[in-house]
Amino acid sequence: MRYFVTGEQHRKSLLNALVLMFLGYIVLLWVSNGMMYFHRMDLTSESVKLYYLGSEEQFKPPRSYEGMLEVSHFHLFSMGMLVVTLTHLMLMTDFSVRLKIWISGLTYVSAIADEAGGWLVRFVHPQFAYFKIGAFVLLEFSLAALLIVVIFAMIRARVRMHHGNPG
Repeated sequence: MRYFVTGEQHRKSLLNALVLMFLGYIVLLWVSNGMMYFHRMDLTSESVKLYYLGSEEQFKPPRSYEGMLEVSHFHLFSMGMLVVTLTHLMLMTDFSVRLKIWISGLTYVSAIADEAGGWLVRFVHPQFAYFKIGAFVLLEFSLAALLIVVIFAMIRARVRMHHGNPG
């Protein structure tokens, strides 16, 4: 009874709507992340090497240490905040703990690997281009999985709220 007297059901509905809007925004971020990658490179090792190592024939300079450091500085913070937010939202769903652990772990590992991949290509060995490609693909798939799981849970909760079934 307190649930209805205090208006808690309306706050839950509003919170659900706000989280769904946030997730819509993150879907756009996910799409633009892929678009930025494919604007610079594709899924071939040669394109990754060209982007990070440059080409004298094409008058493309290699990525600079300072430029990569600036990008990494921003990405480490922003991707960290994004991943912790999405994994936190996923923890509140009723999906299995095993699924939550796998998706969370894959997302954190792939985000760090994606960031490290460019550094490895540029300063360790060009063959790390394959690592960079794999890390990017895994990051995109793990973020998509997180988004799908959380969006599905939020929509399911919304339907339950509107049908008067909180459980």
